[in-house]
Amino acid sequence: MVYITGDIHGDLKPIYDLFKRYEPEEDDVIVILGDVAVNYTGTLRDVVMKDRMKKMRTTFFCIHGNHENRPQNIASYKEKVWNGGRVLYEDDYPNIFFPVDGDIFYIEGKKCIVIGGAYSVDKYYRLRNGYKWWPDEQPSPTIKEYVEKQLSENKIDVVFSHTCPDKYIPTECFLSGIDQSKVDNSTEEWLDTIEEKLEYEAWYLGHWHTDKRIDKMHFLFHGVEVL
Repeated sequence: MVYITGDIHGDLKPIYDLFKRYEPEEDDVIVILGDVAVNYTGTLRDVVMKDRMKKMRTTFFCIHGNHENRPQNIASYKEKVWNGGRVLYEDDYPNIFFPVDGDIFYIEGKKCIVIGGAYSVDKYYRLRNGYKWWPDEQPSPTIKEYVEKQLSENKIDVVFSHTCPDKYIPTECFLSGIDQSKVDNSTEEWLDTIEEKLEYEAWYLGHWHTDKRIDKMHFLFHGVEVL
C-alpha cells in the first residue's frame, strides 16, 4: 500500500496520526510531498527526527521541498536505484529515500514522475533572522530539461510534485503580509506548460498547506490519500 501526505516541516505528529489511523506495514510506502525538513538544521534535531522515522520501518519517499537542503549537498547521502528510479539515502537511515527530480518510479503498477522544489515566500524573513535557506530550492534549468526529456519519452500515470501548476494556485492560501508581486512563480509557470501537454491519472502535491482536489490535482497537507 502507498499512502500520500503533505508537508510536515519537522513535526512527526501527522505521521504518527497516519500510523494510528491506517497502521501501515513494513512493506508499505509513505510519500511525503516535500518539506519533510529532516535535512533542515544539520544538527541533532535532524538526527532525532531521522531516528524516529527509522524505527517506523516503513519506507518514506520524500519529495524535495523548499524548507530543506537537497540531499545532493550532504556528504552522507548515497545513491541507489529503487523501483526503477534513483533515490538518495543514508546508511544509518535505509528507509528514508529522497527521489531524484525527473526520475520515473514504478509504484503499485503506476509510472510516477517526481518534480520537487518551489520558491520560499518567507525567504527574506528567514535570511533576516538567521534561519536556513538554500538557493537551489527550485528546479534548475538542468532539472527542467531532464524532466521535459523524460516526459517526451514516457507515458506517465502519476505526478508527485511539491508545488502546483500556475493555473491551480490556491489564492485563498496566500499568506497575509506577503507582496505577491515579488513572489517568484517561475516553477509554477513551468509546471503549467508541463501539465498542458501531459496525459496523467493523478497529480499529488503539497506546499500550499491545504487539503482539496481540483480535477485530477490533489492538494495535500495533513490529509492522507492512498495511491
